[in-house]
Amino acid sequence: MGYVVKEVFATLQGEGAHVGRTAVFCRFSGCNLWTGRDEHRGSATCRFCDTDFVGTDGPGGGHFTGAGVLADHVAATWGRRPLPPGERPLVVCTGGEPLLQLDGPLIDALHQRGFEVAIETNGTRPVPPGVDWVCVSPKAGAELVVHSGHELKLVFPQPGAEPERFEHLDFARFSLQPMDGPDVTANTDAAVAYCLAHPRWRLSLQTHKLLGIP
Repeated sequence: MGYVVKEVFATLQGEGAHVGRTAVFCRFSGCNLWTGRDEHRGSATCRFCDTDFVGTDGPGGGHFTGAGVLADHVAATWGRRPLPPGERPLVVCTGGEPLLQLDGPLIDALHQRGFEVAIETNGTRPVPPGVDWVCVSPKAGAELVVHSGHELKLVFPQPGAEPERFEHLDFARFSLQPMDGPDVTANTDAAVAYCLAHPRWRLSLQTHKLLGIP
């Protein structure tokens, strides 16, 4: 099976539980909740996405003919960065929606090259076995089929996707992330207030945007 990838790059994880950790991001092209094109945003299920996941023109992007080829590319992007004994390099599979393409052969190939495999998914497609870190970001109006994992990271506020709708799910960590855009200051204040009143939720900021890194 081939893989269509927007970009592959090394950076610091900017949000959620692994914030600040060095990782290779593998951003797959395509999403099942929006085409990624502005002319279709008004009819999309998810209308607030700020990520370009269309095509293969990003740094390190392209068409990869098989799991081993893409895993080798991810490993080359990590390069010779040293790690403490017992710690594995991290690859974050994201999109778009990574579970449109991420499959068992690719997970196995990444593991064979020593990687810890994380995903950031909208939770509308089942997660294949073997993923080491599952982060689900629910979207209002989209049916959630992933009900357990390591982190539920909710963009806030979303009418129809209020935090209390998800608290019964089996996640180890619940993160609340202010929605970016023209109202980001008000959304951040609202997220802080919600976390203060509901300590189960932890504030997640997009620190990569604050730092100006990918």
